[in-house]
Amino acid sequence: MDAALYHGVVAHRRRRPVEHRLAYRVFSLLVDLDRLDAVDRACRWFSRNRFNLFSFFDRDHGDGSADLVSYTRKMLRTHGFSGSGRILLLCYPRILGYVFNPLSVYYCHDTDDRLEAVLYEVRNTFGGKHGYLIAADGSDVIRQKAAKRFHVSPFIDMAATYHFRLSRPGERLALAIREDDAEGPLLDATFAGRAEAVSDRALLSAFFRYPLMTVKVIAAIHFEAAKLFAKGMRLRPGITPSDPITLVRAPTVADAR
Repeated sequence: MDAALYHGVVAHRRRRPVEHRLAYRVFSLLVDLDRLDAVDRACRWFSRNRFNLFSFFDRDHGDGSADLVSYTRKMLRTHGFSGSGRILLLCYPRILGYVFNPLSVYYCHDTDDRLEAVLYEVRNTFGGKHGYLIAADGSDVIRQKAAKRFHVSPFIDMAATYHFRLSRPGERLALAIREDDAEGPLLDATFAGRAEAVSDRALLSAFFRYPLMTVKVIAAIHFEAAKLFAKGMRLRPGITPSDPITLVRAPTVADAR
């Protein structure tokens, strides 16, 4: 498939200093960046860099350039990867022109179609964006970690570590992130979904099944923040790194095997 919709549930569990849970039904778009124009041509309700019911704008990702796949390949080569194979991006699409992506995940392959790296592109509601680039080791279940370098939740300090666990995209997809500090687990965030090939019928069904979903994403973030504030949580200071990408682990000879 050039593109798929993953229907599922995104859930968060905050463990400390107050207990807080949330769960929302959503869908995510997985697309081969080299095949975006083919998806555009095949679907009436999906466009690349043009307004539509569903759309994908290159400038919503990466460094905001007009050609996301070229930028991503150059970035991968700059950090020691081949940048020569498929790049699959998991994200929310624009719906009626609007999107906010708290997390976008790039599955980056080499010429032999081996997964060589995963890029986690994180955004906050203050307009900041940062990426964590981590070499993959060939395992079917991807386990990676990164020291926190970018302020996301205004209620969590910077001294924390992310632990990523995700499956390779297939009929099903699962993604889990655990955030720890020196005292142990703070927050668990998960998404699990089932794939459906992108088609006009699938897009129209998703539009009515999840009406104005991307608007609801940003509304839910602020709604849950208000509930945390009411529970006694207070804002914590944060930073925005000057480098747009943190290279967490570079490729090694073992990764290439």
